[in-house]
Amino acid sequence: MTKSQIPALRPTAACLAVGLTLVMSAAAGAAVTGDRRVVSEPTLPTQLCATLSPQPAAQSAPAQQVLDTQRLQAAIDACPAGQAIKLVAGNTGGRFVSGPLTIRSGVTLWLDKGVVLAAVADPQAYNRGSGTCGTIDTKGDGCRPFLLFEKAQGAALVGDGLIDGQGGEVIAGGKETWWQLARRAQSQGGKQNNPRLIQVDDGADIVFYRVTLRNAPNFHIILNRVEGATLWGVRIDTPADARNTDGLDPAGSQDVTIAHSFIRAGDDNIAIKGGSAPTRYVSIVNSHLYWGHGLSIGSETESGVSNVLVQNVTVDGATSGLRIKSDISRGGLVTGIQYENVCLRGNLRPIDFDTRYDKQAHGSDIPVYRDILLRSVTGETGTLVLRGYDAAHPLEVTFDGVRFDPKASWQIDNATLSVGPGGLIPPPPVKVSPASQPSATSDKASPPDCTARWLDFPEVN
Repeated sequence: MTKSQIPALRPTAACLAVGLTLVMSAAAGAAVTGDRRVVSEPTLPTQLCATLSPQPAAQSAPAQQVLDTQRLQAAIDACPAGQAIKLVAGNTGGRFVSGPLTIRSGVTLWLDKGVVLAAVADPQAYNRGSGTCGTIDTKGDGCRPFLLFEKAQGAALVGDGLIDGQGGEVIAGGKETWWQLARRAQSQGGKQNNPRLIQVDDGADIVFYRVTLRNAPNFHIILNRVEGATLWGVRIDTPADARNTDGLDPAGSQDVTIAHSFIRAGDDNIAIKGGSAPTRYVSIVNSHLYWGHGLSIGSETESGVSNVLVQNVTVDGATSGLRIKSDISRGGLVTGIQYENVCLRGNLRPIDFDTRYDKQAHGSDIPVYRDILLRSVTGETGTLVLRGYDAAHPLEVTFDGVRFDPKASWQIDNATLSVGPGGLIPPPPVKVSPASQPSATSDKASPPDCTARWLDFPEVN
């Protein structure tokens, strides 16, 4: 397998904005396939409908005064499908400041190197009409996202520029930042109304390529009910204490590939959610995660999460490494999850599979985790959590070629464990069974050598 091609299965319409190649695979029927498409590295657009540079006044004015919203949205609305709007630094500096924008079908927004597209830190710009953006209430849904892809097909965000959510800037008309508002909501038992940085609703064949996202006020990217998404070479960079700043959340989506990306955030680095609709056929490959809450599934799993392939990934410094979380208020079936060739370091809980995420939760939606395989995984010390719901709904996990520090401790409750010929260290303090089908290949699994796998987070231009 080369860097530029990741096998998967489902054919879809080719993306209009970038060179995403999708073809059929002969591997149908494999237990865990991840994304069913064959995904090749995207390419930058060749056709431009507009090239824009920042307004000169914006480079010397205070951060929130000169907005580019209207001319950016006008350029997006006028751009034909299959073409791109390119933002360039020009001779006056590279900073654009904008309110919310909507990306249309077939249109690519291209941020050239040196460009910063900053989300204005003004709650009024994001109000949905209720006037609650920038406040605390019981719902937390009062803000529009900065970039919205709504029912968009073949749309893309590409380039070596940067989107700055300005989550650490004092919001207009207030005395606190978006992140401080989120912390105050936590202390008061409410929900902050902060804008998400990028939201894709009911889209198809969406591409994010090479772009850097920084300092989101809330989630960085959320994919709601998306059919086919490729995120390649994406960098997400936000402080570890910025509350609720998930890196990348596929929710109710299918055929998603996250590849060659670097993510550090103040909440889940990645969170695969199955709330109002199932999420399935997800590949997370050749990527590096740093501080954050880990590579997560959940907590919303009511509609199910299945067929997830995590391969050639490092998780370095996140509180949890590989995590599945849910509870009876939002539980469902999580099945067909494969972690392979994964390196874990500096995690309090390298493995954290818990069906009682909120111990005070009430409800009848019991989480069930089964058909989970860890193959060729290496980690350090910490707590290895395997907590099924009860004896009738045990957690079912297979280990093959998995090694943690012998000092790592186990917390196991209501779990059925099997071990393949590659073994498991340290041995768990419960009965284990030989794995009947320990892995998808006949090769004997062994713990990976992670020495050369650890990479510093790339410098942001």
